[in-house]
Amino acid sequence: MNRYPFAYEPSRPFLAQAGEWIGDVFYDILPEQGFEVRDEQIYMAFQLERAFAEKRTILAEAGVGTGKTLVYLLYAVCYARYMRKPAVIACADESLIEQLVKPEGDIAKLSKHLNLEIDARLAKSPDQYVCLMKLDEARMGHVEPELYRAVYEELPDFVHAYEGLQSFHAYGDRKNYPLLSDEQWNRMNWDPFQDCFACERRHRCGQTLSRDSYRKSADLIVCSHDFYMEHVWTFESRKREGQLPLLPDHCAVVFDEGHLLESAAQEALTYTLKHVVFEELITRLLKGEIRESLAVRIDEAIEQSELMFTRLEELSTVIPGSGRRRILMNEQLLDDIHRFRDILSSIEEELVFESELFTLNMYQLRIVEEHLEMMQKALALFKHPQTFVCWATESINGLSLVILPRTVKEVLRERVFSLNIPIIFSSATLSVDDSFDYVAGSMGIEDYLSFSVPSPYDYAHAMKVTAPVWKHRGTFSEKMKTTVRLLERSGGRALILFSGAEEMDRFRRELIHYPECAGMRFGFEGQREISHLISAFQQDEESILCAYSLWEGLDVPGPSLSNVIIWGMPFPPEQDPVFAAKRASSASPYEEVDLPYMLLRLKQGMGRLIRTRQDRGTVAILSEQLYEQPLLREKVGGLLPEGVELNMGED
Repeated sequence: MNRYPFAYEPSRPFLAQAGEWIGDVFYDILPEQGFEVRDEQIYMAFQLERAFAEKRTILAEAGVGTGKTLVYLLYAVCYARYMRKPAVIACADESLIEQLVKPEGDIAKLSKHLNLEIDARLAKSPDQYVCLMKLDEARMGHVEPELYRAVYEELPDFVHAYEGLQSFHAYGDRKNYPLLSDEQWNRMNWDPFQDCFACERRHRCGQTLSRDSYRKSADLIVCSHDFYMEHVWTFESRKREGQLPLLPDHCAVVFDEGHLLESAAQEALTYTLKHVVFEELITRLLKGEIRESLAVRIDEAIEQSELMFTRLEELSTVIPGSGRRRILMNEQLLDDIHRFRDILSSIEEELVFESELFTLNMYQLRIVEEHLEMMQKALALFKHPQTFVCWATESINGLSLVILPRTVKEVLRERVFSLNIPIIFSSATLSVDDSFDYVAGSMGIEDYLSFSVPSPYDYAHAMKVTAPVWKHRGTFSEKMKTTVRLLERSGGRALILFSGAEEMDRFRRELIHYPECAGMRFGFEGQREISHLISAFQQDEESILCAYSLWEGLDVPGPSLSNVIIWGMPFPPEQDPVFAAKRASSASPYEEVDLPYMLLRLKQGMGRLIRTRQDRGTVAILSEQLYEQPLLREKVGGLLPEGVELNMGED
């Protein structure tokens, strides 16, 4: 197989030759096979050539239908082969990943029509794999044990049998369990509180085996934003522990739906503390022969940890529209935290002496020391309240304390944007009011290239945007009745976008009171694995998909999606601690934080409707705020494609 898809002349710059070939692909090769020539696509190709040649960061805003994915894939493959390192394609979520790698996806299209073998491999987040330890707990538990026993029995033979000359392969991918709801899946998948270092089955684990596979990719590694940022955040610690980084050395990064990278970075850069995890780890030390003074300190630490988390539960309140709980900080809680830190410090001092006696298992000791170091770093932030944001989350085994240092920009600047490699941000929505400042500023990008090209579609004839009028300021009941009317009119064929899971769940509960919907077929996010849910929606033309995270990335061309209903303006949750911190550091919180976030999300949501030249449909925005706030109405009107108007008072 030839290394390059064109005849390479070493005497000429490689990227100039790659650009010429890519120009031929879009002007000649693909049109000969039925693809249309798109000027926007050609323009984007020339812009990316400069970014790759100069190893720069570029914000590439290209509307729906410009074919931006094919452009960055071609440059990424060529550059990977030139540099002899894979390029990373980081997508916002699993549904976007699926669009790239599915049998009829963009990578397969290029391979087929260009007769080009592309080595593209998936690097999925750990939580997309079965955890053997959690599966054991689930099948021995009290909630649907038969379900989990069936999953256990279907695992590969090498998981159960320890024999010679065994062959191993990756398994346990979330996609292999399409009928499990998110709740069922979460009882058996990996989560951050699993101690993989001490797991005796880690070498037979599905996620470990998947890493062996994707590391060997010659061209592309496709992963999520979350996974890439987890790689960035754990890079140094994994090297210290003698482990390989999550991703191999790579030559370039493409962030598809790049405007969402900030939230992924925030998720990855958090410290998460949990009492049950701490207690389980620290009590491992009691199994060895340790001095009485250390045993006393361990008991004190467990008692203080339990007290601290009890206090956290008392002082935390649910944030509407968010899965987070706000913590009402007071002096008593701070005293509990500082006392806990003091006890941890004394345990660390004790462990220095204990390690010299060689009575403890050194591997277990290292794991405990790493965890204590992480806890100390996290809790030390409470000395300076302005340096962090914190919140609590709740799960079946207790409360978690989540702490986010306000250093996301610094980490991105130091560990991503200073790598001296091409970094491509690709999306249809990277600018607000023709400026890239909001997205660039939120991620600390100081030096970048940018461009914007519109969609080639005739939206004036394809798309209608309405804002129904309300008699009672858009109550939930009014929105339900309007939605039912819209669904009857379109015969289903609709995507309903909610701002959060709570809104969607309430809508789901209320449906039983509307007999008009009895014969309609609804799919709800979380009901089963997301790519199968989307596939079912596309294949069942008259069905309805309800979701809260599919504002971006969902690509369902054709009549199955003829109606997008936006339940409300997608502003960030009012009391969310991350956005509260952003507002506190802004001179104009509404104009600089809330409004740009909402406009980007709304534009993405409306962009789900028209995916091909043949698509036609309606976007309905169910919002009383559009009537009450003229400035907001003007801003929303400015988002609409040329020739499309916001029709007030219609549904």
